[in-house]
Amino acid sequence: MNTRPLQRVIWIVLDSVGIGPLPDAAEYGDVGRNTLGHIARSRPLNLPNLVRLGLGNIAPLDHLPPVAAPLASFGRGATRSPGKDTTTGHWEMAGIWLEQAFPVYPHGFPREIIDRFEAAIGRGTLGNKPASGTEILKELGAEHVRTGRPIVYTSGDSVFQIAAHGAVIPVPELYRMCEIARKILDGPHRVGRVIARPFAGTEGQYRRTERRHDYAVEPPRPMLLDVLAERGIPVFGVGKIHDIYNGRGVADYVTTRNNLDGLEKIGSALATRPRGLIFANLVDFDMLYGHRKDVEGFARSLEEFDRGLEPLLGALGETDLLVLTADHGCDPCPCSPSTDHSREYVPILAYAPASARGSSIGIRDTLADMGQTVAGVFGCGITRGCSFLETIFPA
Repeated sequence: MNTRPLQRVIWIVLDSVGIGPLPDAAEYGDVGRNTLGHIARSRPLNLPNLVRLGLGNIAPLDHLPPVAAPLASFGRGATRSPGKDTTTGHWEMAGIWLEQAFPVYPHGFPREIIDRFEAAIGRGTLGNKPASGTEILKELGAEHVRTGRPIVYTSGDSVFQIAAHGAVIPVPELYRMCEIARKILDGPHRVGRVIARPFAGTEGQYRRTERRHDYAVEPPRPMLLDVLAERGIPVFGVGKIHDIYNGRGVADYVTTRNNLDGLEKIGSALATRPRGLIFANLVDFDMLYGHRKDVEGFARSLEEFDRGLEPLLGALGETDLLVLTADHGCDPCPCSPSTDHSREYVPILAYAPASARGSSIGIRDTLADMGQTVAGVFGCGITRGCSFLETIFPA
């Protein structure tokens, strides 16, 4: 339980910023994948704020040495649930353990699923295979514009994605198609998310627009956000947090255009929301760099985040707790041919200005330990996980 009069938690998930393979990585084809490790090895990273919090104390990282007196308590978190996707990671943080991974479709969706979907929307589809979101537009965008058929594709994640040009299939109609797909994709084909992927532009210059919308599976009850809502603790979502939890327990939320926009919106929330949980996901690391195998872009994005972190640290007060973590990995290193997520530990940095010093929280057996810690701040608990609040505030 709360050992100090904390009033607010700022919980930021750096999507895909893993920190080394989990012991079962071989079962996922991820032996040796290490998102932060390989990026740090690629060149010196300028991450002064993360370093002084204790990033280099979590695990050996080239050019990012440990510090003698880290500001934050630091450690690594293991995903107990099977899988390595956004929904699995975020759900486990909130106290949900999955016994079976969400299904993935490395060869596309079964014909019976596509047939049902096409019959329900009254038109055929294109694609039906794993693909990069930008590459599939290059390949099939012009045919989509000519035929009016939506592009259906997936990835290494458990997703059913539907791309459509806004001038061919208006966004409200694309959303309706996603709602139809969400109802069809149940039972053994209960994918983690159905995602609307609107795009615009002309052939050779197609670009995804900002009206993406995720249709997630309804999370089991109870989970952290339910518990906080029952106690009247306000939860403000930034980025795709609202979609991941189907809005459950999220009193208010904003979407984001990119990481910089997310950081600005977290800063605005710090200035206007003195109590409760500010829960954010910053997706650029994953969407723009991890899946596209862009090591240098990933490195620059980490440095951009570190610069944006400095004013946030300055805005924290004695009743605040900042938690920085990730949901899985997505190692962009060319040494691995895979563009999928990677089964990795996630870094955990927990900084409270009221704490005298940071210390090691070790390797946590489940990401639910973070949710239990957040629950403890607000004087409650969830069914999974062990809090490390007493490590942040030692007696």
